[in-house]
Amino acid sequence: MTYSDKYLAFMGMGPKRIPHWEHWSDPDAESYLTGIDYFAHPRLCRQKLAELYPQLELGIPESDDPIEIPKDDVGSHTVRWGSGQTATWEHGNMFKDEDDVFAFSPLEFGDFSGIPSVVEAYDFSSYEAVEERYKKWFGEENFGKPAPEGSVASVGFYNTTFMWPLLTFGWDLFLQTCLDERFERIMDEFAEINRRVFRVFAKLPVNFVVCHDDIVNSRGPICSPEWMNKYVFPRYEEYWSMVKAAGKRVIFMVDGNVDRYADDIFACGASGIISEPYTDYKAIAKKHKDCFLAGEGDNRILSTNDRSLIYKMVDGMLETAALTGGYMMCIGNHIPWNVPGEGIKYYLDYSAEKAVRS
Repeated sequence: MTYSDKYLAFMGMGPKRIPHWEHWSDPDAESYLTGIDYFAHPRLCRQKLAELYPQLELGIPESDDPIEIPKDDVGSHTVRWGSGQTATWEHGNMFKDEDDVFAFSPLEFGDFSGIPSVVEAYDFSSYEAVEERYKKWFGEENFGKPAPEGSVASVGFYNTTFMWPLLTFGWDLFLQTCLDERFERIMDEFAEINRRVFRVFAKLPVNFVVCHDDIVNSRGPICSPEWMNKYVFPRYEEYWSMVKAAGKRVIFMVDGNVDRYADDIFACGASGIISEPYTDYKAIAKKHKDCFLAGEGDNRILSTNDRSLIYKMVDGMLETAALTGGYMMCIGNHIPWNVPGEGIKYYLDYSAEKAVRS
């Protein structure tokens, strides 16, 4: 059987051509790369982009109806994002103080579908509610069946553990309450919600589970190793063991600099990490044989439009790829709308030429 380069990379098997996993939100660059105005002809533009750069694997809009060009300044609590804008990302509006936090029961609340700021804004009030939702998304006829061999079918979850209290209570109240002994009951209840989720994931027709948790920022850990070893890492090990027992692999997605906790993530059962360029990918690759890694590329370098700097960045990424069979080309801190198309073209074209194992 012939496997795709992406599947081989996920499995750490060193495909000859190194594939891409790009976080893409740059319609202006699409217009530059294709010569077709994305906002005037979104479908035609994407079709042309797919011909030029199939490695991006971007979806094709069903309609070619024009799209209104978003404003750069869209308000004090939102910013432009691709061809639209972000949500407000104002978290914790339900809670006024610490007493509100400690009075809250995630399990009794259960249905988070009315709180979009938690990202996973769905009904978690029972295992059956979670199962029904994913049956609709993946097809009831496929539930309980394995994914085809060699498929890169995946499922993702944004609130693997750390994000639940952060998004529910907001930064300030989370940091004010997370060291209190009463916080343990709250984390236990969030854990029970996630057990329902991962029990369902074990039955989905996927080969990969992408688990997101921003446990670090660009400078490193947010909470201490002691706190993480109490509230986070044991839960990762528990959840991931469920899906691994069903033959699925876990990819951990995290913003920031994950150097301090990379070993813990692998010890909990992940087979790879996708993060941001603040992370030392070469150090991880040297320590964890043929692990999956992505996110080493830096949009700040793309934004210089300096061909030599961009080529140097790609060369450095390929040095890391030589250390692990699980590498993917990826601009880890995203390709948003204000990254110039010229720099992106240098990156994509040079990668297409050089990102090949000998």
